[in-house]
Amino acid sequence: MNTIPPIVDATLDHFNDLLEISREVPVMVDFWAEWCGPCKSLMPILTKLAEEYQGKFILAKVNIDAQQELAMQFGVRSVPTVILFRHGKPVDQFMGAQPESEVRRFIDPHLSRPADAHIRAARESLERHDVESALEQARTALAEDEAYVPAQLVLIEALLTAGKVEEAGTRIDQLPVDMLADPAVERLRALRLFAEAAADAPEQAALEQAVAADEGDLEARYRLAARLVQAGDYEPALEHYLAILRRNRNFGDDAARKAMVAVFDLLGGGSLVSRYRAKMAQALY
Repeated sequence: MNTIPPIVDATLDHFNDLLEISREVPVMVDFWAEWCGPCKSLMPILTKLAEEYQGKFILAKVNIDAQQELAMQFGVRSVPTVILFRHGKPVDQFMGAQPESEVRRFIDPHLSRPADAHIRAARESLERHDVESALEQARTALAEDEAYVPAQLVLIEALLTAGKVEEAGTRIDQLPVDMLADPAVERLRALRLFAEAAADAPEQAALEQAVAADEGDLEARYRLAARLVQAGDYEPALEHYLAILRRNRNFGDDAARKAMVAVFDLLGGGSLVSRYRAKMAQALY
């Protein structure tokens, strides 16, 4: 758990640390300025609540005159602007001075819930590749709070990791409509693609032997690439997808290109994604 004080002054250099903290508790970022009258009305209310809630959320104060780049990064055009971060991303905001009752209504829905401890445990188990423990913790989290979307998401990821594709797919299809464009859900859709491709496939070593024996065995190559993605070996997986594209663009209804795009979505960016986007473009055009 975090040991950060309930009230901090935020800077650009340390803002990523606050995003990490927001995975445990909400982080309320108050963009303010010395010359702003409404800011001086709002700040005591935020300070009072941060002290009263005793670490259930973190109040991070950003002086926009001293932290102009940080204000620009989040599109702050007037003060006070308050942005709430949870699980590493902004989830809500308001502008202007608000009464204490409104600020309470703003923060309360985002406070940590009992299921959060099981969600953290499930994610830690996934990082250790302890799939059975991850499933147990995720199911416990959802049993405690059936409507809690983070619990639903971690269970879906555990199911996909365990190869329980049908149940995971059903749960993805049942997610709220307003979640469908969420990056976390898009990531799960990508994981679903690889889980489906690897379902009932031979083990990685057998697939490698099949490809070595016949480089034109695109089905074995496709399933091998999915196994590699699941193991986190993204570059060799991308090489196999690229080889499929070069041999047969129409294989599996454009499956190799779709899989490469899904890998890019999983990785989010970086030099590997840039390199293979360029290679994919060359192979296609």
